[in-house]
Amino acid sequence: MAHLLFFASVKDKVGMPATQLPLPENVTTVGTLLAHLQDLGAPYAEALAGGHVQVAVNQTHARAEDPVKDSDEVAFFPPVSGG
Repeated sequence: MAHLLFFASVKDKVGMPATQLPLPENVTTVGTLLAHLQDLGAPYAEALAGGHVQVAVNQTHARAEDPVKDSDEVAFFPPVSGG
């Protein structure tokens, strides 16, 4: 099972800081994971809509095409800006 972590406004919208989820066989990348979660409906669809969520896999920033597997820790957080 993948361990999913939610931070800041993503956590607020999802309504929990973390969950575990078995990944279907067709979920092999960060992009397909995001699509799968949005297909699960609210609250994931609202929290992850718009493509502005940042993702880290095993504590490394990840892009949509990066691989993800069932044993990974995947964190979702809003964009961070600094100055």
